[in-house]
Amino acid sequence: MHGMMFLAQTVPEGRVFGLDSQTLISISIQLFNAIILAVALGYILYKPVKEFMQRRTEKIQTEIEKADATMAKANELIARYDTKLKNIDKERMEILEAARLKAADESKIILKEAKQEAYEIKKRSFESISEEKKRLKEETRLYIIELASFMAQKYITLNIDDETQDKLFEEAIAQLEDAQWQN
Repeated sequence: MHGMMFLAQTVPEGRVFGLDSQTLISISIQLFNAIILAVALGYILYKPVKEFMQRRTEKIQTEIEKADATMAKANELIARYDTKLKNIDKERMEILEAARLKAADESKIILKEAKQEAYEIKKRSFESISEEKKRLKEETRLYIIELASFMAQKYITLNIDDETQDKLFEEAIAQLEDAQWQN
């Protein structure tokens, strides 16, 4: 408490603190020291701080430029993909149309080949039937000739007597001999 009383005694009444010459000199010296310190620090630190700030500014500017370039690339990719997405329906329709046309062409070719094959099969069938008809006709003709000759032989055998039969037999042999001599 003694210290408080001493301060209270030195300060004139009605003032918070006393401003005398000693205090002013002390304040002036401290102010002068602060100015010298600020000038010395400014002189010593100005160039390094300026370079540090310049490098930091350049680094920040580079980062901003990289970010802008990345953003531009991203926007370009977005635009490209948007265009691709818009065109994908068109491409899909074109691919489907091309596939449909190809399938139609292939089905036409298959149908044409099937018709050609059916025509060939039909032609071979007609040829086979025609040949079968000829063969049957020939077999039937030979069978009719054989049957007619058998019937004629039976008829002749029943109706001709032995003498007439011998005469006919000799004529047939004579004709065969003439035919052999001519060949």
